[in-house]
Amino acid sequence: MTPIRQAFRDQADACAALGSPLMQRLLTGLAQHLLPGDPVSDRILSWPGDPSSRADSVPLRLASGLHALVLTGQAPDLAAAYQTDADPTGIALATIRQHPRLLLDWLASPPQTNEVRRSAPLIAAAHWLTARFGLPLDLSELGASAGLNLLWDQYALTVQGQSFGPPDPALTLRPDWTGPLPPRAAPIVLDRRGVDLNPLDPVTDRLRLLAYIWADQPDRLARTRAALDLAARIRPQIDRADAGDWLATRLATPTPSALHLVFHTVAWQYFPPATQARALAAMETASRQNPVARLAMEADDHSPGAALTLTLWPKGETIRLGRADFHGRWVDWQAPPP
Repeated sequence: MTPIRQAFRDQADACAALGSPLMQRLLTGLAQHLLPGDPVSDRILSWPGDPSSRADSVPLRLASGLHALVLTGQAPDLAAAYQTDADPTGIALATIRQHPRLLLDWLASPPQTNEVRRSAPLIAAAHWLTARFGLPLDLSELGASAGLNLLWDQYALTVQGQSFGPPDPALTLRPDWTGPLPPRAAPIVLDRRGVDLNPLDPVTDRLRLLAYIWADQPDRLARTRAALDLAARIRPQIDRADAGDWLATRLATPTPSALHLVFHTVAWQYFPPATQARALAAMETASRQNPVARLAMEADDHSPGAALTLTLWPKGETIRLGRADFHGRWVDWQAPPP
């Protein structure tokens, strides 16, 4: 099997594991039936790089382009097929032939998402940090995309019948939760800012962010729309820069009356080693003048899901908070008492 067809099959399996049977059917069908003869198929089948999810994620680029056509009303037959349990491959192939310009544009850009449910462990960790330090927070998000998770303090986390967050949240997250509850210590955010090599705008890039959500997951679409509406009003500042260089500048001004929380969710693995080294050095250097915490939700050598780790400077102490589903569907919270 060629690498591109294997990439489609692997992505189909991943979509099935993440709760999208529609994308499993579509990508499995495309893996088998995508043939040369039109500009989009020719581009995909002759892809020069690594098409897999470890690199260029070509199947996701195509799937999101098709979803963009559905969301904008340009592919009514495909939209109707997405509403059934039938195999949509045949209609998708016809749609690919009908819309080469838009789909080639989507193939030219790497996937970029902003999964709002990843804010669930961020909310829990912020409560833990507030209980531990008793300080307000300055926030810096690395790989922030459109900054939807930079607004986690505007969302509520509801677990085991209890709510953590503002009384009138923009949206409420309800992950499957195991382990103890977070402490009752409401965080206060003084300042927030993010960085991304390609920051997205919550208004002009709204379609892109919605299209990368799978069409048979309306709850994810609804959450993301609510978060985009909020971001369009608040407009969190997301700078276009290398994360390591940006963080060194961001942390250069001491804020001794606040805890600076640097966080990233499924982003660190995409930073070059030099960027990672500069970011770590910036946090360690800044901690000589005020406390710094680094919260990471990232893949490791274990499963399921991503590891939740918290590193506290100036001592460099690393605390394991548990694990979380990559899309935030569940959290296994194992943080020690703060």
